[in-house]
Amino acid sequence: MSETELSVICKNCGSEVSPYVTECPYCGARLRKRAPKLERRGDGLEAREPRKRRRRRPRIGGAGFAVAAERPYATIAVILVSAVLLVLQKATGNALGSFGGLVIPFQEDWWRYLTAPFAYVDVGFLFVVAVALAIFGTGVERRLGTMRTAVLLVACGTLGTIAAQAAASPDPITIVAGGNGVALGALAAWFVIRRGEVQGKIGEDLDVVGVAVCAVALILLPLFAPTADWVAGLAGGFVGALAGLAATAFHHGE
Repeated sequence: MSETELSVICKNCGSEVSPYVTECPYCGARLRKRAPKLERRGDGLEAREPRKRRRRRPRIGGAGFAVAAERPYATIAVILVSAVLLVLQKATGNALGSFGGLVIPFQEDWWRYLTAPFAYVDVGFLFVVAVALAIFGTGVERRLGTMRTAVLLVACGTLGTIAAQAAASPDPITIVAGGNGVALGALAAWFVIRRGEVQGKIGEDLDVVGVAVCAVALILLPLFAPTADWVAGLAGGFVGALAGLAATAFHHGE
């Protein structure tokens, strides 16, 4: 066991005493009501922090991002809403347009730009997007927080849908639905933020190959999911990359 660090100054006599005693051994003055509980860390003993304080204490990343320990509520909500809409669509047997999908050129309601990224008819499509969000969306949310991540995910999906409609031709009929833009946006934002964290740090690296494989899988989703759109996916990834750059620049400037 290592020697106890003397780091507490007695206010009565000015002596430096152990932080683990309740009374000053030199003058008998009361230092605290009770001695702190000890726990082993490495080869020594340190005072145990209260549970609430340990839960709330953030870990600071390399770029100044506070990595919170809270649950990723925004990411969970996006996946849950999409799953509920899919179950309802399958249970009722109604067309995708009744559950928020965008059918070009027949449906141009503004609210469909918000709902289309969360509407699915394919369980496999939703599964791939959910896995990507669980990996990258949670990482973004731990760094940016719940509200910012929610805005980011909605923006990636909405702007991707708008771009898809702008690029689509009226013939043949095009159906835009699903969150490949949301997933690519989360991946791009996480990659940019994480790259800023590990830049110049010894012993920390970024699995570029793994991220690239995930990105390629998401980009190629339109080959397997008929409602996934190429333009929506790439536009969502572009929005996520811009958001990651903005967040990194902001934290570097602090």
